[in-house]
Amino acid sequence: MDTTALQAIIDRGEDGQHQFKSDVTNINALAAEMVAFSNGIGGMILIGVKDDGSFAGLTREDIGRLNQLIANAASQSVRPPINPQTENVATTGGLVMVIQIPQGISKPYMDNNGLIWIKSGADKRKVTAREEIQRMYQAAGLLHGDEIPAKGLTVKDLDKDYFASFLQKHLNTVVDELEIPLPTLLENMNLMRDGVFNVAGALLFVRNPSFHLPTFIIKAIAFPGTDLNATTYLDSQDMSGKMLDVFQQAIGFVMRNLHHVQAGQSVNSLGELEIPRIVFEELITNALLHRDYFVSATIRLFIFKDRIEIISPGHLPNNLTITKIKLGNSNIRNPILVSFASRMLPYRGLGSGIVRALSAYPDIEFVDDRDNNLFKAIIQRPPFPPLS
Repeated sequence: MDTTALQAIIDRGEDGQHQFKSDVTNINALAAEMVAFSNGIGGMILIGVKDDGSFAGLTREDIGRLNQLIANAASQSVRPPINPQTENVATTGGLVMVIQIPQGISKPYMDNNGLIWIKSGADKRKVTAREEIQRMYQAAGLLHGDEIPAKGLTVKDLDKDYFASFLQKHLNTVVDELEIPLPTLLENMNLMRDGVFNVAGALLFVRNPSFHLPTFIIKAIAFPGTDLNATTYLDSQDMSGKMLDVFQQAIGFVMRNLHHVQAGQSVNSLGELEIPRIVFEELITNALLHRDYFVSATIRLFIFKDRIEIISPGHLPNNLTITKIKLGNSNIRNPILVSFASRMLPYRGLGSGIVRALSAYPDIEFVDDRDNNLFKAIIQRPPFPPLS
C-alpha cells in the first residue's frame, strides 16, 4: 500500500471495514478486534493513526513490539487461530502498520474468554442473544435447526403405524422383526437423541407435532382483493400435523382457491389450473424443507386476487442469492429433513425445485428480505377471466 492509498482510507474515516488505533498494548483488546473482523467480512486495522486521522509517530522499535503482539493475539487469543497479514507504510508522520484480517472460514470466532464479537458499524459488540449465536453456528454448518431437541416428545408420541409403513415401503424393513429397541432405531436414523425426538423426527413421524411445536405450521388465508390488511377473507386454514399432512393440506388449500380455465377445452371439462400445480408443489416443499427452524414463526401462504405469496421464516443462508437459486444453487440448512424428503414429498434434489417452478411458470418473483429475516415467493396470477 502506498501513502496515497493509505491517506485515502484515513480521509474516509473509520467504518465497518477500517479501524484506527494510535497504538496497541493490550493483547485482549486487539484479539477482540480481530475476532469481530473475522466473524464479518474481514477488514483492516491501521495502527499508528489517531481517531482524528493524524499520525501517531510509530518508530521501528514500536513496529517490532507490535509484530510480536499481533502474532501472539492471532495464534493464542483468537479461537480458532487466524493468519492476519501486516504491511508497514512510511509517512511523514511516522510509520503506520496496516493489518489485513480476512473473512474467517471457521466462524464463529471468539476470544480467550469465549466471547463472540461482531462488527456493528465502525465499532464492535458482543453477541449475547441465543438466537444470534445459534444462527452463527448454523451458518458455519456446525448446528442445524432440524436437529435441536423437540422437548417433551418421546417414543410414546411416535405415530407407530405411519412409521412402520414408511420402513416397509422405503427400507423394506418390518418393525416387529427388528432386533434392536425402537428408540435405538430412531437414534440410528438421526431422528432422536437421548430418548427425545429432534425437530426433524417430530415433524416427520410424531402423531401431532404441532401441539409441542405450534409455530412450525403453515397459516393460509385467501383474500378477495389485493390488500393484506383486508378485514374479510374468502378462506382460511392452519395446516398442522406431520410434514406430509401439512404439505397435502397446503396444496389442497391452493387448489380450491385457484381458477380453472377452459383453454380451448369443452365447456363440460374441468379445465386447466390458471397456474400449474407443480409450481406450488415445488415452492411449498421448498418452504417446509429449507425454512429456518431456529425462528419461532409460521410459514404464511396468502392468496390474493392478483398474486399468491409464500413467506418462509429465515432469509437465504450464507452466500446464497436470488440469482444463484435461480441457477440451481442451494445450501443445506436442514440436512436431516432433506435426507428423508425424496421419500415423503415431491422432492427431487437440491437446488432443482426453484428451477422447475420457474420452468413451469416464469412469472414468479423471489424476495430475500434480510432485514426482516424472511424469504418470499410471489406468484403473479393471470387476469381472470382470460382475455380472448
